[in-house]
Amino acid sequence: MPAPPNITKAELREIEWDSERNPTEINKEKTVKVQFNPETLRVTFSAQRSGGDQSGGASSQFLGTGTTKLSLDLWFDVTVPVPEGTQAPSDPTDDVRRITQRVAYFITPQKNGDQWVPPGVRFVWGTFIFDGMMESLNEELDFFSEEGKPLRAKMSITIGRQDVYFEFNAADEATPGTTPQTPAKEGDSIQQMAANAGKPSDWKTIASANGIENPRAVQPGQLVNLNVRKK
Repeated sequence: MPAPPNITKAELREIEWDSERNPTEINKEKTVKVQFNPETLRVTFSAQRSGGDQSGGASSQFLGTGTTKLSLDLWFDVTVPVPEGTQAPSDPTDDVRRITQRVAYFITPQKNGDQWVPPGVRFVWGTFIFDGMMESLNEELDFFSEEGKPLRAKMSITIGRQDVYFEFNAADEATPGTTPQTPAKEGDSIQQMAANAGKPSDWKTIASANGIENPRAVQPGQLVNLNVRKK
């Protein structure tokens, strides 16, 4: 199972769309911060077409719409520290289903007018953002306690939307995967890392942009984006 990395945690957030299909985040209490970031994100683009009988020589006509699907695996384990935002504060951590039920919320139909539909979901991890609806969820439970309670779970989820979709997080203008990040060394602080990068006066901005509360306590190996700009 993947070890918990010292980088920003991915999140699942509830969203809704207005009449012009513009998404808005709602119900902040439903946000789930993942315990272990996924190792791989699989994005599948499908074009919608009509015709195309190759045996008869007819050509395919591609329409102006398509679909995009995001697939990923999430791990949860109550035998290791559970980060804030992964579970409800009042929930015990002796059964991993106390955590995974918060993920399952996003595939559970909710009443919307006269219809029952799953809530909209936004997956956010750094510069990667994907809006859609959860289409499938597969949960595997293992590592049971003596009382028969599952302590570890793997959740495989697929989020889909009815168009070909590219989106970057507005909080970071860089293209996903292209922002260089610097690993912290033993004894490093944000002030020291900023100074080494020739940006000694930007250390507060760098700490804030990377979600680092204590700039004097940076974990060895933690990846830090030193290329943020003052606003």
